Amino acid sequence: MHRTAQAAPPAADAALDAALAPGGVRSVFQPIVELDTGRVVAYEALARGPLGPLERPDELFAAARVAGRLAELDQLCRTAALSGALEHGLVAPLTLFVNVEPEVLDRAPMETLLGLAEAAPDRLRVVLEITERALATRPAELLRTVERVRSVGWGVAVDDVGAEPMSLAFMPLLHPDVVKLDLRLVQERPGPDVAEIMNAVNAYAERTGAVVLAEGIEHEEHLDMARGLGATLGQGWYFGRPADGPALDRETAELVLPTRGGDAVAEPASPFACLPDGVALRSAPKALLIELSKQLEREALRMGQTCVVTAAFQEARHFTPSTTQRYRDLVERTAFVCALGEGLPEEPLPGLRGATLAAGDPVRGEWDVTVLSPHFAAALLARDLGDSGPDAQRRFEYALTYDRETVVRATASLLARVAPHVEHAVPADAPAPAAGAPRPVAAPPVAPVGPGGDALLLSALAATPSGVAVADLRLPDQPLVYVNPAFERLTGLPREELLGRNCRFLQDPDTDPAAVARIRAAVAAGEECRETLLNVRGPDRTPWWNELHLAPVRDADGTVVQYIGVQVDVTARVEAERALLQERDRTRVALARIEELAATDPLTGLANRRRLQEQAETALWNARASGDALALLFLDLDGFKAVNDRLGHAAGDELLKEVAARLRQRLRRRDLVARLGGDEFLVALPDLSNDAGSGSAAAEAGRVAEDLLAAVRRPFAVQGTTVTVGASVGIAVAPEDGDDVATLLHVADLRMYEAKAARVP
Repeated sequence: MHRTAQAAPPAADAALDAALAPGGVRSVFQPIVELDTGRVVAYEALARGPLGPLERPDELFAAARVAGRLAELDQLCRTAALSGALEHGLVAPLTLFVNVEPEVLDRAPMETLLGLAEAAPDRLRVVLEITERALATRPAELLRTVERVRSVGWGVAVDDVGAEPMSLAFMPLLHPDVVKLDLRLVQERPGPDVAEIMNAVNAYAERTGAVVLAEGIEHEEHLDMARGLGATLGQGWYFGRPADGPALDRETAELVLPTRGGDAVAEPASPFACLPDGVALRSAPKALLIELSKQLEREALRMGQTCVVTAAFQEARHFTPSTTQRYRDLVERTAFVCALGEGLPEEPLPGLRGATLAAGDPVRGEWDVTVLSPHFAAALLARDLGDSGPDAQRRFEYALTYDRETVVRATASLLARVAPHVEHAVPADAPAPAAGAPRPVAAPPVAPVGPGGDALLLSALAATPSGVAVADLRLPDQPLVYVNPAFERLTGLPREELLGRNCRFLQDPDTDPAAVARIRAAVAAGEECRETLLNVRGPDRTPWWNELHLAPVRDADGTVVQYIGVQVDVTARVEAERALLQERDRTRVALARIEELAATDPLTGLANRRRLQEQAETALWNARASGDALALLFLDLDGFKAVNDRLGHAAGDELLKEVAARLRQRLRRRDLVARLGGDEFLVALPDLSNDAGSGSAAAEAGRVAEDLLAAVRRPFAVQGTTVTVGASVGIAVAPEDGDDVATLLHVADLRMYEAKAARVP
């Protein structure tokens, strides 16, 4: 469905303007360490917005995306990362990991970032982090970016490997120096999917020398799992939280990346040109190439979701209805599929990426199919010999190769020509297709019964107010062969633009794929089905809700030869039902908001005492069940009253809000923090190790307390004035100091006053 982003409220606009103003975006840096030595070898730059509603990166990027300013934000984040690294001395031999937002590769050029690096070539060592979304969305732009990055001596990392199967398929194309394992691999119980991922990752690392980095390491068990998965580097709360500068308590070392010499993916003239010198070429008619292509497609289906398929078919007319059906199956069952040919549109069918080939493109004279996955690589690379005569007998010289490097280069050559993905693009076989786009040949209208039909029945169908259409299963791609006037009105298209086409072109990109899958399953089984699904109407593709009833039509032998579909516009009913559900949702949200306000400190937005006690009680129950420990930290500001008396209550309130923000920044997501009132704060640290012999829970709580004290003691800017305050902290650990929240709070309170008294001269 075509949509336009809703206008952001003025407050959101102002917050985004402030974030994108000079100095609005900053970077914090999280250490990356060697698992065997604990030495820091790199830092990842993580973006933060200014204090306020857009401080968190997910909220900041979401707001920029809605406002159409994602490219501007991405550029600022990269610049802030490198500038911050230079400012804080995160330079050679240390390495800096910087993320790239895949949606804006073509609109946020790398030149500014590269310029900063080239200005300090001996100081900055950079690894650019990318995700599989970048290749799926803009493969040509990403491959050019990787080539540019490598030309200045930077490294490349693939992020979140294992979050989606697609990342495994794309690893050979990007030649990453670092493979970053998604945090779920170390934090969740291993299963068959983890084994599949690690099989592919370790095979790639062994073949290329790439470094494996595990994210999300938060305690010793995660560390053990990371080592078991083959990681040599680690990142997570266990090694350090994101901070403004380096981790001063750890030794540093140099990150050694694999030597990349000449194996970077380049852009050869064509896939056929990727064949090494001396490869034996064969000659065969096109009919044999088609059968070889089908065999490679079957191999791709067997590889499944870790497989990339690319193909070039010379001209759009060679992308036949039979080819369409085969590639629809590939789209559904593999990671990424593209097809190129002169006259082919950007999306020949939903989910299939494509592009037209200019007459002068050497690929225009080739027939290429490549299949690439972690454990399989094959390519059919053929060049047209220029024969005339029947199409099936045209001769090609070709090679069928299983050399991985050749397949990778040929695949990259075709991907470099793929058009960028446009959200909600109109399908290629929609009304008024682009010149040269494939179009199934229209079949003559037939009656929705056996040969000869029934004139009375046809007259009745023409008069019914419900839309009626008939698809013929005996013809390629199962086109429509009959539509009544009501169906023309429902679709907003004349029968001339409907007949001969598969009805899927009336679906919207937002049509429920599960409903479509149920329809396809029913047709395959020869059964009736009923579904309500989203369709589009007319050349402007206006959405409407279709209540569809499909029934099979059988011949004298009982074979299903046609399907008759009866359609009714139920948009008003669906929208009324949705409006009712939305009203119920708004009511639930309002009630939840009321409950949240009752448990939230109105000044700082932190939990209040009641909420934290409830959450801490739950954490204690979990600790008892798992054998873990929990710590309470009672923190009281020192010198707050003097600031309040000197600058006023408004300044004091501003100071409390900034203290709350610093506390949040220094804690893990699952840690709890509350304001008890006045200048008192309470922090709960769940899931700590309960190894009594080492005292690790108390030691970890002490480390967190020191981190919080250091954050609070840094100067604050309050109403144009620089102020400083201190803090005193008392710590209580369960179960050693008590087994209920009230006891722990009492112990922490007493120890806080002891700490405060110890500092009084």
